[in-house]
Amino acid sequence: RELERFAPELPVVVHHGPERFRGTPRAFVRQLRRLSGKGKGRPGAVLLTTYGLLSRDVSLLAPVRFGRLVFDEAQHLKNPSTAMSKAAATLQAERRIALTGTPVENRLSELWALMQLLNPGLLGSLQRFRDHFVVPIERERDAEVASRLQRLTAPFILRRLKSDKNILPDLPAKIEQSEACALTAEQATLYQAVVAELLEAAASSDGIERQGLVLAGLTRLKQVCNHPAHYLDDGSALPRRSGKLDRAEELVDAILDAGEKALIFTQFTTWGERLREHLRHRYGLEPLWLHGGLAGRARDAMVQRFSEKNGPPLFLLSLKAGGTGLNLTAAAHVIHYDRWW
Repeated sequence: RELERFAPELPVVVHHGPERFRGTPRAFVRQLRRLSGKGKGRPGAVLLTTYGLLSRDVSLLAPVRFGRLVFDEAQHLKNPSTAMSKAAATLQAERRIALTGTPVENRLSELWALMQLLNPGLLGSLQRFRDHFVVPIERERDAEVASRLQRLTAPFILRRLKSDKNILPDLPAKIEQSEACALTAEQATLYQAVVAELLEAAASSDGIERQGLVLAGLTRLKQVCNHPAHYLDDGSALPRRSGKLDRAEELVDAILDAGEKALIFTQFTTWGERLREHLRHRYGLEPLWLHGGLAGRARDAMVQRFSEKNGPPLFLLSLKAGGTGLNLTAAAHVIHYDRWW
């Protein structure tokens, strides 16, 4: 859809689904050339596929020599030992581009993985990179080594900041505000019970088991903070039992009164279902709800509906499913009902 909008002259091949090409690499190249048309200067075909299919169909795609490879949401390739990263490394191209908002999420070796994919050998072997950069920067907080790594990679990185007015001069400044929500008496009681249970269980465990208990306990505490009914999973009524839900309702009231639209993110699919029903009854409208169980066409239809002037004003999204590959510019407000780790 974006290619049709911005580059309608480009022929596009979608390599996806049961009807995708399954012949030989040579026949595949012939098909792409036919689509590209004849004549010098004519644009070549754009091949669109997914990372999952890349690793599955690598025997078909690896022999093809592309003019340009574009890895969108390139953080999916941050682990060089995965099948997807290994498949991506076998692809041939004259030029390579990786696009990501999070080139480093957890550790510095993820930057090495992306650079190795784009410019093999630039940062040396992974072991050499660990010895010369990861250990001094992550463990010893060596600012001089961090600066050296920045100078080494800077020529290959184009970084866009939301604060850069040269890119989108008409974009209004983003206003971020944290809303402190007091627990209700019911929430506080449940919260204390979960903490007491967690501390008791952690005291009699160690190692991986203890870490697992802590992570599970944090998830339960997040559920309590969302709403007692989310933690209890008992289908009970929602109104007036959660400080967070009360404040979210006040925010949505103000947004709808102003005639504006909002995105509401949650980590939990089960809570998203409850929240959708609650908002539907409270406001007499049908909020959109995007989660991982939806097919691609259903996602596209929701995005289209939300972008329409008279489309639904509220769009609920699960953090995982809604965090990738969506252009949602109709909303003036974003509410993170709960956050990722």
